[in-house]
Amino acid sequence: MDDPSSGAEKNKQSFKALGLSEPLLKAVAEQEYARPYPIQWDAIPSILRGKDILGIAKTGSGKTAAFVLPILELFHRTKEATGASPSVLVLVPTRELAAQVAGVFQELSIHLFPKVKTVAVFGGVAINPQMIAVHGADIIVATPGRLLDLLSQRALRLSGVEILVLDEADKMLELGFDEEMSQLFDRLPKKRQTILFSATLGDSIQDINEKWLRLPVRVEAIEEEAPNLELISQLAYKTSLERKGPLLRYLIKTGNMTQVLVFVSSTRTADNLVVKLNKNGIQAAAIHGQKGQSIRTEVLRDFKAGKLTVMIATDLLSRGIDIPLLPYVVNFELPRSPKDYVHRIGRTGRAEAAGKAISLITPDDDHHFYIIQKKMGKRVEQIDAADFDLQGY
Repeated sequence: MDDPSSGAEKNKQSFKALGLSEPLLKAVAEQEYARPYPIQWDAIPSILRGKDILGIAKTGSGKTAAFVLPILELFHRTKEATGASPSVLVLVPTRELAAQVAGVFQELSIHLFPKVKTVAVFGGVAINPQMIAVHGADIIVATPGRLLDLLSQRALRLSGVEILVLDEADKMLELGFDEEMSQLFDRLPKKRQTILFSATLGDSIQDINEKWLRLPVRVEAIEEEAPNLELISQLAYKTSLERKGPLLRYLIKTGNMTQVLVFVSSTRTADNLVVKLNKNGIQAAAIHGQKGQSIRTEVLRDFKAGKLTVMIATDLLSRGIDIPLLPYVVNFELPRSPKDYVHRIGRTGRAEAAGKAISLITPDDDHHFYIIQKKMGKRVEQIDAADFDLQGY
């Protein structure tokens, strides 16, 4: 791309600056996409201009939205979602990825009109329901083998495909789909836009690039800058599940803690925690996917201004919270992956300011927390809180 700005600078831009329409911006806000990833900032404008894309991006880099959003924007601009035959085909290597990508299309197209119909098709399940489902589909997300089965049954045709997406193309080749992919390429219109994403750029991907892409724009996911763990003081308290809530309140009150960002793994836990904290005189509010955008914006603003002692968030928002001098992060519940743990605690210890990360660990968490420390390459001091007097908290 011509944009010379760094990945960090791009990441501060807004989805609105990418030229997305209001229905998509509304869906983006509801899905708690705080701001574009670098791969999205690079890819979306080029896709909207009809350019072919050669993208190097791993899972988790934001690549799915990098092609889903501009494709849906093009539907919105043309006001056409006829379903006479699919105009978008997305090829993926696994059934799990097919369902996931189709889900993103469905979530982000929720406010579009005319409605855009997205269908996922893959092997391992009965073909007849899929033969019925693809009728009238605008977007097909498919594994190559099952798509060829559907074509052989004349359940759909590819003559109307205007955009082809190859997601995780290297994995498709590794799984032996190269022959099926070649058959599908032969059945697709020669005049089309092709978007290819791969985690690596090997010889096979180069062959596809040279044979099937037309002067592609190359985009590459830039790894988010890792937090400086040396600026973050990490501490864990070993406790029981029943004592977690009182222990959190004890630590906040006895430590005179202010601006505490607490991470939980579900919206229900977040809401329950807010009730308990407020009942015990600690001002708290939650932001998660069940809250409206205006409420989330207000909560974040009040938290940044120091009007709230505690803000509770789910992992969906861990990347989107940017508070330069945030003093405390608490893992009320551990995240599923070590990478998410690092992103969570990385909300503190920013702008060269020291921060503190606290985790509440139950016996069921012991092994998972050991794995987190091993992956992080850093041992966390653990304090047994069994003897803490939590009466009244």
